[in-house]
Amino acid sequence: MKTVIINSESYEKHITGDGHPEQPKRVVVIKEKLKKRNDLIWKKPDLVPKNILAMTHSKEYIDNLNSSFPQKGLRFLDGDTVVSPASKKAVFEAAGSTIRAIDGIEKNEFKNAFCLTRPPGHHAEKNKAMGFCCISNAGVAMNYLISKYKYKKIACVDFDVHWGNGNYNVMRGSKNSLYISTHQYPFYPGGGTDKDKGDFNNSLNIPLPAGTTSEQYLNAYDRVLDRLIEYKPDFLLFSAGFDAHKNDPLAQFQLCSKDFYEITKRTLSATNKFTNGKVVSILEGGYDLNALAESANEHVNALVEFN
Repeated sequence: MKTVIINSESYEKHITGDGHPEQPKRVVVIKEKLKKRNDLIWKKPDLVPKNILAMTHSKEYIDNLNSSFPQKGLRFLDGDTVVSPASKKAVFEAAGSTIRAIDGIEKNEFKNAFCLTRPPGHHAEKNKAMGFCCISNAGVAMNYLISKYKYKKIACVDFDVHWGNGNYNVMRGSKNSLYISTHQYPFYPGGGTDKDKGDFNNSLNIPLPAGTTSEQYLNAYDRVLDRLIEYKPDFLLFSAGFDAHKNDPLAQFQLCSKDFYEITKRTLSATNKFTNGKVVSILEGGYDLNALAESANEHVNALVEFN
């Protein structure tokens, strides 16, 4: 079986304004690189069932979000989260990409999945949009796995350079999930310390300083692997942000593109005997276009290798 890429043209029509780092070209450059390969399957997203949205975000928030997309121009949901007329489809299809990925894996259509989506999701909390994010896509995936497929131990590994406060907010109350994050600290959005353990001791945060090198990062990442092996997840999610790259303009880690292959490979090596290779990865950050395309391709290399 192969690795699938879940993608939609709607992601390129989510307009955020000139100069905004979370821009349509982010998915375009990755798509162009991955389309040159012949070892991938491409599929479109599905819709998110309403009951799954309701488990992930408050009804009031989803109602407000649905009515927040403008007829023309741009609207700011917070200081840096921007939507435009075509954003609504992109927002809900980004979350829906995880539904298609999970269903396809469960039906043995493909082995694992990379959701090539935008906007990202890991800063979106139950009751608010923030940090370019509107819906916790990984949170949707977690709730769908629990609700439809009765999974008991879902691990979400978030290697975006920013702490995924939204993922944490959505997942912290689920006794069937483990949320793990490596991130620059102190840094946006704040939080993500050892104190943020979740309601069931179901979160591990590994805050690292600006300037963290590849060697320092991979050494620290051993803590992620140890916790995963202890947890024995039956399904693995990645919140796959590539903004820890040394060329990224929004952060100060010093990773290189190949490190994302290594991160992914080590994670899959540690968990595959528990998950049977069931993995859904969801694009989060990454704002230098060349670094983003290279790093995402390295991540997919590891997914393909573990088919």
